[in-house]
Amino acid sequence: MSFPILYSYRRCPYAIRARMALKYANILIEINEIELTNKPVEMLKVSPKGTVPVLVLEDGRVIDQSLDIMYWALQQNDIDGWLAENGTVMEQLIVENDGVFKQALDKYKYLIRSPNQNVELYRRQGEFFFQKLEGLLNHSVFLVKDEISLADIAIFPFIRQFVSVDKTWFEEASYPKIRAWLNHLVKSQLFNSVMEKQPP
Repeated sequence: MSFPILYSYRRCPYAIRARMALKYANILIEINEIELTNKPVEMLKVSPKGTVPVLVLEDGRVIDQSLDIMYWALQQNDIDGWLAENGTVMEQLIVENDGVFKQALDKYKYLIRSPNQNVELYRRQGEFFFQKLEGLLNHSVFLVKDEISLADIAIFPFIRQFVSVDKTWFEEASYPKIRAWLNHLVKSQLFNSVMEKQPP
């Protein structure tokens, strides 16, 4: 019996959110953990851009954008209604996360590549998004409704990565709601089940 094949890299936030959506939707997959310095020829044949995640379906179709993988998974099974309600707000948050915030995250995380700037500058750029999330979480435990939605899972791996740059700063910063939200997701069974190490 064959299953869809997911080319993934364990710590990549795009791959994390795709794996979480597939796991949530109870879709059985074969995970091929790649090495970034030695990408498999099979993956490059189906997705020449060479980035993860890449999902190869049983009929040969290829989905090589993480959000598209998430939407595909939820179209198969969305028992808790991750796609329900506040669709426009959810989409806008994800666009901001994947755009302006991701750019700030990359500069903040890889500061060595931008020696003319300082860490506080890029952290402040990222904090514009943090302030928006903190405001949303003042009204609910999750970002767009009282239960987890696509927005939470699509955004959380990037917030986790931003926080990991300087955990001491984050613990002292004025984001108690984000800390609670992040802690809940990091400790969730869903997240931990998709973070189990796979041999490359």
